Amino acid sequence: MRRLAMQRKMVERWRSLEQRVADIAEAMSLVEEEASFREEVDSEIDTVASILNELELEMAFSSEYDSRNAILTIHAGAGGTESQDWVEMLLRMYLRWAERRGYQAEVLDTSPGDEAGIKSVTIDISGDYAFGYLKSEHGVHRLVRLSPFDSDHARHTSFVLVEVMPEAEEESDVRLEPDDLRIDVFRSSGPGGQHMQKTSSAVRITHLPTGLVVTCQSERSQYQNKEIAMKILQSRLLKLELTERAEERDRLKGERIAAGWGSQIRSYVLHPYRMVRDHRTDYQTSNTDAVLDGDLDGFITAYLRSLLGTQNDL
Repeated sequence: MRRLAMQRKMVERWRSLEQRVADIAEAMSLVEEEASFREEVDSEIDTVASILNELELEMAFSSEYDSRNAILTIHAGAGGTESQDWVEMLLRMYLRWAERRGYQAEVLDTSPGDEAGIKSVTIDISGDYAFGYLKSEHGVHRLVRLSPFDSDHARHTSFVLVEVMPEAEEESDVRLEPDDLRIDVFRSSGPGGQHMQKTSSAVRITHLPTGLVVTCQSERSQYQNKEIAMKILQSRLLKLELTERAEERDRLKGERIAAGWGSQIRSYVLHPYRMVRDHRTDYQTSNTDAVLDGDLDGFITAYLRSLLGTQNDL
């Protein structure tokens, strides 16, 4: 039913666009008689061109999972407080990006930093093609800046890993056998009030066949934490399966598979100059404030266009 609704919506968009193009063609004949129509027609042409550009990008959504919601997890790398603060900055960036697109974003689980920032955070971003757009963000993000935590204000480099997974549909994507799961409960750590710290509400689920471990302690209820942990685990297992398929495909093609932490996908430089650069597409901008405020469309568009080029080569 979800896929059917998506297909119907796509057909409606194309039908609507078809009608707007027909209206423009009719209006063009009036422009010759009344020059005052020119500005209005030009504005409509620009709007239609923008819609066509977005539809063209959606051709890069070749996977059956691209239309789904996305579960995004941000992990601090080496660097202690510096890296944990970078996690919090990226969390704000993605929440603002979701807000700009009209997507719903919900923080599922947070592990607070020791002194400041966040060690790791998981968010659920809901909207049409959320995973299709956000898959461009999967990888290591590097930050270079003058440290606000260093008394000498020295320049520091921080690394953070962003994982992006399609939201799993429990019945059709991942089947979890009870015997494959070990579920442990324990007391939550960090802030959260006396109830969370005095009761065993936190949940840790281990998937024994793969060794994947998911922990959730954000909610007051053990049941709620278990539900969220199961949701994240299902998405991790789906992502693992998709990764294995891709690695096998690359192996058969004779391509070398780079390690996930081997190199960063994007660098955010705030000192000695200001620049954000994607190392896969070479897209860059000097407006770092806008990027950190959620303006990621340029990077996402460049990445999706690179996928279209790869598909055309194939």
